[in-house]
Amino acid sequence: MARASRLQSSPSLLRWVTVPLLLGAAALAQAQPPPSLEGFWWPGRGGGAGRMPELTSHFPEDGVPMRDLGLPSRTGGDFGALDVKPEALAAAMKWNPMDEETVSRVCKPPTIIYGMPGPFPFEIYQSDKLIVFRLEYYDQTRVIFLDGREHPGDDYPHTTVGHSIGRWDGDTLVIDTTHLSESTLMGNGLRHSDQVHLIERYRMTPDGAYLHWTQVVEDPVVLGNRGIRYNVFQRQDGHVYPYDCDPAYGQSIQDRGGQD
Repeated sequence: MARASRLQSSPSLLRWVTVPLLLGAAALAQAQPPPSLEGFWWPGRGGGAGRMPELTSHFPEDGVPMRDLGLPSRTGGDFGALDVKPEALAAAMKWNPMDEETVSRVCKPPTIIYGMPGPFPFEIYQSDKLIVFRLEYYDQTRVIFLDGREHPGDDYPHTTVGHSIGRWDGDTLVIDTTHLSESTLMGNGLRHSDQVHLIERYRMTPDGAYLHWTQVVEDPVVLGNRGIRYNVFQRQDGHVYPYDCDPAYGQSIQDRGGQD
C-alpha cells in the first residue's frame, strides 16, 4: 500500500516507471513476426462471410465496384459507377470478344488486375525479404519485394505482373504495383492502360482458413475515379497445375462461331 501511495503521489515517478514499460511493449509488438500466408489458396465459395473493416476502411472515397454488366454494345456502354473516359469508352464499344479467341491471342495472358480475382488458385511462398505468388492462371509468377525498395524508373519494362513492393500494416499485407502492361480490366472490353496503379490488401481470418483480398485500381488514362474489388480465398491442400494453354483452342472457337 505504501508503495502504491508513493507512486500515486508522485506523477513524475509514475511516468518514469510506466513510460519505459509502454515503450517496451510497443517494441515487442513491432518485433512480432507477420502472419504466414504461405499455402495453396482457392477462390472461396461464400466462405469467410462478412467483409473485414480492416480492409474496407481503406477503400478510397471515389472507389466504386468493378462489375461486368455485359458487352458494351448491348448495354449501351454501361460500366456501372465507373467513370470511363471517352477514348477508353469508344474503344470498349468497338470490342468484339471473338477478336480475342484466335490462335495468336487466345493464349496471351492478361495482367494480374484481371487475373488475381479469376477462378483459378494460387500458391504463396513467404520470407522476410520477399513474397512469391505462383498463379495457375497462365502460369504467372509474382515477386513482391519487402526490403523497402522503391519502384523503378520509367525505363523499367512493363509486364503482365508489373513491379510490386509490399509492406505489413499489422496483420495486413499491402502490395503496391506499377509497370503493368496495357491489358484487360474487365471481361467486357474495357482495358486499362500501362499507367495503371494497383493497390492490394491481403488479410487472413483469425483461424487462417480464409484470405480476404481487396484491389484498388487507379488509371488516369482510362478512369475518372477508382475501381475496387473484394474477394475471399480459401486455404486448401493442393498445388497449382500447369495452365497448358493450347492456341488451337482459339481456332476451334472460330470454327464453331463462338463459345458453346
